[in-house]
This record gives sequence, C-alpha cells and structure tokens, in this order.
Amino acid sequence: MAKRKKSRRKPRAATGDVAQMADPEATAESAVEHDFDSATETVEPDSALPTSGEAEAGLGTGVGLVELPEEAVRRLTGELEELNDKYLRLAAEFDNYRKRMARERSETWGRAQAELVKNVLDALDDLGRVVSLDVAQANVEDVVAGVDLVERKLMRQLEAAGLGRLGVEGETFDPNYHEAVGAMPAASMEQDGTVAAVLQPGYRLGSMLVRPARVRVFLASEAPVEETASEDGHEA
Repeated sequence: MAKRKKSRRKPRAATGDVAQMADPEATAESAVEHDFDSATETVEPDSALPTSGEAEAGLGTGVGLVELPEEAVRRLTGELEELNDKYLRLAAEFDNYRKRMARERSETWGRAQAELVKNVLDALDDLGRVVSLDVAQANVEDVVAGVDLVERKLMRQLEAAGLGRLGVEGETFDPNYHEAVGAMPAASMEQDGTVAAVLQPGYRLGSMLVRPARVRVFLASEAPVEETASEDGHEA
C-alpha cells in the first residue's frame, strides 16, 4: 500500500495580527482609538447628588444650595413682620415708660412742695397771731419782736430746704449773683467794686439762682483823660 504523505501546513496568523505586524503605525493608531473609546464611555449620574425635587424640599431645612425667589420673598416677609411686631412692642413700652416717668416726676415735685409748705405753716401761724393783735392795746415793741420771730423761724425752715440769702454789704460785686442798680463813689481803692448797699436781697436754692440781689456798687473815680490834638488835626 502506498503511504499517504502528511501535509504539514504552517499555522496562519490572524489577519489583524498580520496587518499590525506589517504596519506598526496602524498598530499605534488602533491603541489610541481603544483608549479614546474607553474614556468616552457613558458616565452614570451620581445617585448621591440631589434631584430638583429634593433640592426644593431641602430649602426649608437649609440643605438646598439655591433658594427660589418665592421662598426668599416669603422668608423676608416673615422676618419683616417679626421685626415690625418687635418695633411696635418696643414703641409701646417706651411710651408707657415716658408716661410713667412724667407721672413720677410730677408726684415727686408735688410731695416736695407739700413738704416745704408744711415746714412754713408754723411761721405762717405766728404771723397770723401778730396780725390779729388789737392795735389799740398792742405794744409796738411787741409787734416788732413778733414779726422778727416769724421772719427768723421762716428763714430757718427755708434754709433747711436749701435756700440761701445773697447780698451782703462790703462783699465783692459778682454779676452772677448781684444786679447793680446804682453806683456810689468809693472812698478808697479797696472799696472799688464792692457792694455799697443792698436794696433787695437775693436768694439761691442749692446751686440754682432764684433771684439776684439788687445792690449799689462802689466805684473809684478816675481822672478824665485829656486829649491833645497835633498841628495836622490828628490826635497825638
């Protein structure tokens, strides 16, 4: 029997591999296209990002990043109404405070006046007794003594309330407490600018001037200045 010859075929390379082996540039281009396709694959949306509905729902809790105009208007309107209510309450409280302070000042002033009047009532009673004396039987000296007693008692009560008398002969004239109604020539330079006579005493209550004292003032006489004229008519 005749022996068959075994045909030995060499393995064929794949067409693509042959092409790549034959063309190195094509091989590089194919690799680049493969990388580009991989990079441009569809990206799935991140489930962690909030949807539009979730963003709107998150506005009230401060989670949303963007506030809708309607929500902003409602929020600002609410804040404005709240501030307006606070303003109205404060205005009402201040008005009540102002009225209360005015009432308290009036009551305090009224109590102070009543206390002052109460303190001078005794002196007023003594003055009434002096006035009610029988003129035909009264002694002039007794009347004068009674009036002097009333004056001293009244002055003590007023001084206790803070009243002070102004105007003493010989003291330096002070325009803050004295009112000059006349002048008298001074006998010496030491008398110049001092009180010569007190026509009406003045009074102050604490540091507040109630009435200035009306006084006459000593003034030193000055020799008149003689004016000489030069030949051209101007004063020398």
